[in-house]
Amino acid sequence: MPADATRADPPLGITWFVVFALVGVAASSASTWVHYQILSDPTYASFCDVNATVSCTEAYSSRFGAIGGVPVALFGVLFFVFVLGLIALCSRSLTAAPNLSGYLFAVSTIGLAVVLYLAYASFVILQAVCVLCVGTYAAVIGLFVLSGAATRYPMTSLPSRAVKDLGTLLRTPSALSAALAFVVAAGAAIVMFPGQPVTAASGAATTEAGAAQAPVATPVATAAQVQQLEQYLAAQPRVPVMVPTDGADVVIVKFNDYQCPPCRQTYMEYKPIVAKWAKQAPGKVKFITRDYPIERQCNNVGQDLHPSSCEAAVAVRLAREKGKAEAMEEWLFANQPALTPEVVKNAAASVAGVTDFEARFPATVELVKGDAAQGAQLQVTGTPTFFMNGIRLPGLRAEFFDAAIAWELKRVQSQK
Repeated sequence: MPADATRADPPLGITWFVVFALVGVAASSASTWVHYQILSDPTYASFCDVNATVSCTEAYSSRFGAIGGVPVALFGVLFFVFVLGLIALCSRSLTAAPNLSGYLFAVSTIGLAVVLYLAYASFVILQAVCVLCVGTYAAVIGLFVLSGAATRYPMTSLPSRAVKDLGTLLRTPSALSAALAFVVAAGAAIVMFPGQPVTAASGAATTEAGAAQAPVATPVATAAQVQQLEQYLAAQPRVPVMVPTDGADVVIVKFNDYQCPPCRQTYMEYKPIVAKWAKQAPGKVKFITRDYPIERQCNNVGQDLHPSSCEAAVAVRLAREKGKAEAMEEWLFANQPALTPEVVKNAAASVAGVTDFEARFPATVELVKGDAAQGAQLQVTGTPTFFMNGIRLPGLRAEFFDAAIAWELKRVQSQK
């Protein structure tokens, strides 16, 4: 790039900087609003939740959706507002205007690293597409490409330019006031936003059975949230779900895929709740797992999203015969990113002592197909899907799931 420190960025370039920044503000603000609704309203259904694959909720509710309990989307809003402020301040200064593209290139390079990581987490690890997130990715990439093309001086000179412009900023009362107002507003937004419970990172591979990270303590829903949830549940239709109840008052059926990241997440988050009700109301609340692998080998689905999920379901069934089902489930979820049919078969032997996996597979996979067929009859289209005494539950945070069980148990027992 030819060095030219005196010529400002062309107006058209600045216009496009503003356009991409506004797109980013809009997308990240919408993301923040959806995330806020998810945290505050247990019955909220996001407009961008099309299915288990195209889902904003899956991304926001995952361990990648927040940093220290603060939603990533809120940081996105602050990032793009900062960019707009930078554009406004530099555009008003004859000395800073020529440096604007370099500043934006530096800032957007950091932003690009962040969105590439988040995109990898969404598309590869969670296997979910967040439409609003894609909008922020596009805005950051647009700023990065445009500012890089518009920068006409060596980036090594940027620090000295920044020092001079910062000195000008400190001597300009209006600019200094705007910068301080942004810092105060950003801090207030972070502090006042409802905190998201920090989810244990359960996706790291491990070599020992049962080594999935311990679940976090279940938060407590507010009285207003519980009331809203109960009103929602009371209005929901019930469908017959044919499973053995063993005399339980509340039967929770989960249609599950061991390669499904949200299934892993709910397994970890709901684990304390399962233990709580087993202790608090023994025999009154029953949890049942039904297999619904997103794989054509054992389910009538359109594509093989999880090509080892049939083997995983068979492994758990065979492990159950040896009293090792829970250990097998723990191992599968802890090693989820690394699963292959061969890995699953070897794990069944090492974790549960299953030595006849291949011989037993054909007959056992037919049982898995039976579960999948039942799921299809119930119009299950993705995992996890929960039914509580016939009520199809939306994706509930742990505290709302706990509150739903308490409400249903009270309702059933009051009718006896």
